[in-house]
Amino acid sequence: MKELVVLGAKESGMGAALLARRRGLEVFVSDAGKIGEDFRATLTTNGIPFEEGGHTADRVLSATEVVKSPGIPEVAPIMMELRRRGVPVIGEIELAARYTSSPIVAITGSNGKTTTTLLTYHILRNAGMDVGLGGNVGHSFARLVAERDHAHYVLELSSFQLDDIRDFRPHVAVLLNITPDHLDRYHHRMEDYVASKFRIAMNQNAGDHFVHNADDPVIAHALDHHTVNARRWPFSIVRDLPQGGCVHDDQLRINIDQTTFHMSMIELALQGKHNVYNSLAAGIAARILEVSKDVVRESMSDFQNIEHRLERVGTVNGVLFINDSKATNVNSAWYALESMDRPVVWVAGGVDKGNDYGELQDLVKQKVKAIICLGTDNKKLHKAFKGTIERMVDVNSADAAVRMGYDLAEPGDVVLLSPACASFDLFTNYEDRGRRFKAAVKAL
Repeated sequence: MKELVVLGAKESGMGAALLARRRGLEVFVSDAGKIGEDFRATLTTNGIPFEEGGHTADRVLSATEVVKSPGIPEVAPIMMELRRRGVPVIGEIELAARYTSSPIVAITGSNGKTTTTLLTYHILRNAGMDVGLGGNVGHSFARLVAERDHAHYVLELSSFQLDDIRDFRPHVAVLLNITPDHLDRYHHRMEDYVASKFRIAMNQNAGDHFVHNADDPVIAHALDHHTVNARRWPFSIVRDLPQGGCVHDDQLRINIDQTTFHMSMIELALQGKHNVYNSLAAGIAARILEVSKDVVRESMSDFQNIEHRLERVGTVNGVLFINDSKATNVNSAWYALESMDRPVVWVAGGVDKGNDYGELQDLVKQKVKAIICLGTDNKKLHKAFKGTIERMVDVNSADAAVRMGYDLAEPGDVVLLSPACASFDLFTNYEDRGRRFKAAVKAL
């Protein structure tokens, strides 16, 4: 029997299974863990057979094709056996792309991709376009295509998702930045991680567009070693560029085919240096798709930022609490600390992804008065900052982190949750971590 096997039954795998079933394919879902009740109900309602708590090797290995969830590493035994036998393996993004011919804006980068994806989506929606939002934010791409094909898609893509594409070709590819992240999945080889990010452009042709950060030294170096066939649109905040986007006299300037868009930086809804990059990237993508200047300007001035990204939770007796739980790497935490203008009690820690905390030393010295280590193994944090910060405390819950932060802070201080680590030791995901932090603040 010809059968598509989906490995993993979370949002990505569920979308792949639904799409495959609705396109008339025989599909089987296999999850090594426990399948959530909502996902189990969806599978049952749609008549999709599944298993949980392990993989039936004979059935998985006899698949005509396997769709793997992005969280499954190549070193998983079932993956190693699939590779050994030469069974075709793709990701959910690749599967979904087979069933739509609509133009796709795909956005990746180590930092800022969720904000940029949501801003791009906001601009296109305001322009009256029929656009689907998915990938690593919102619903999976496959679920979107299964339920209703849109005229355009805006997708946030992680390096893990890009690893499993084959023919996927976005009309507009955006590469925001590349900093060390997830190096544990790439044998601690930066060049492998860079190559993963550049896969976003590997199938593009001369009629497509590649939007990239001209200030990022890793991208600049990689452009000499990776073929990009699409038309390039660089953006920068430190130098003038004749095409693409830049900052000039405190104005955002985007020039696409001799048509120039200007906008005062004061008008931007997203403030901070990193958000200027995000706004430039989203603005270029929108102008490539011929969204009017007025709509771009209005959309970039009224956009509301996302939950868990420098989100102000509230002030308790003069102590401000900020939820930046989405900062799962050192670079994101650097941006958060850099933007603070008051003394910081920093809540950090979790599952370390090969972090080099040396990049944070100067900022921590300048801005941080105490560190609360929220994780099951905080040795690396202690080793990095024991000579810099006198007060370091270990906690193992969001409640304890908030109470300790409140005790250590004084009126006028900020308690900043910006972990620089993944969340899987104590929490389901970064959203769970952020929501527990916010609930604890509200309970003070």
